[in-house]
Amino acid sequence: MVVCRCKILNVPSSLGTLVKHLPLSKPKTSFPPPQTLSFNSQTSAAIRSSSSFETLTSRQKDQVRLYVDALLQWNQKMNLTAVKEVSEVMDRHIEDSLAIIPPIQNSYVSSCNDSFDNLRIVDVGTGAGLPGLVLAIACPVTLVESVNKRCLFLEHVVNLTGLSNVQVVRERAENLGQDIGFREKFDVAVARAVAEMRVLAEYCLPLVRVGGLFVAAKGHDPKEEVRNAERAIKLLGASILQLRSVESHSPHGRRTAIICLKNHPTPRKYPRGPGKKCKGVHFPVKQLTWHRDMDNTVPQLGEGT
Repeated sequence: MVVCRCKILNVPSSLGTLVKHLPLSKPKTSFPPPQTLSFNSQTSAAIRSSSSFETLTSRQKDQVRLYVDALLQWNQKMNLTAVKEVSEVMDRHIEDSLAIIPPIQNSYVSSCNDSFDNLRIVDVGTGAGLPGLVLAIACPVTLVESVNKRCLFLEHVVNLTGLSNVQVVRERAENLGQDIGFREKFDVAVARAVAEMRVLAEYCLPLVRVGGLFVAAKGHDPKEEVRNAERAIKLLGASILQLRSVESHSPHGRRTAIICLKNHPTPRKYPRGPGKKCKGVHFPVKQLTWHRDMDNTVPQLGEGT
């Protein structure tokens, strides 16, 4: 997984209101130069029709347009998403990412007794920047992704949109969680379409400070997956706070935000290195299988037959 380090800025506006104007940033690395884009009628119509999109400022709307066009252009050269149409990108990616904001905000304010200003968010396994880059349009975010070509895409979008609060760094989440510069430094860890809950908890919880949140965007009915993960989540220092349904344009019409509260420090042995396992945290490993949720596909350890 590549880690996108985000420079945390002191900004007066909050993620919940989605009102923030970000200054343009200068390129920091060499990657494909921004292209001059013209938004066709299909793009404009699809974006105008989305509900959460309308809550954004004019600048944020422009940043979303740039991101959507860049995603579809780069997707012709690499596998960033299975979605090919602008309307589907807006429905299944942008709206889906924006929908997770209210559960995060409500849970953080009520359970962590803190405001949303200057929130430190890490997006683990961000892939094409979902939901991280969408959230970064409203607040500082650290993106975590491990594939180099996706990192190049993320850097391109950061430069193209002028998001000055995002910095892309390549690293695996298992290594990042043992890095003193990142371990238990974030207020909220989010993950969308990455791995099964027990695996995901070990990726994310070591990065969350005590008193912070781990939020996993899952399918419409993740109850069994949650039950199977309860012991692992407790072992890693957290507890399940709530399962909250969120509106979505997925085939089932809604998704679930699994929200966990970090109660205690994560034991130093976690996260383990790539390929290592522990009874009660990962599945028993008999074979390497593939997990697919939405569009991001990554190898994970699954139960063999």
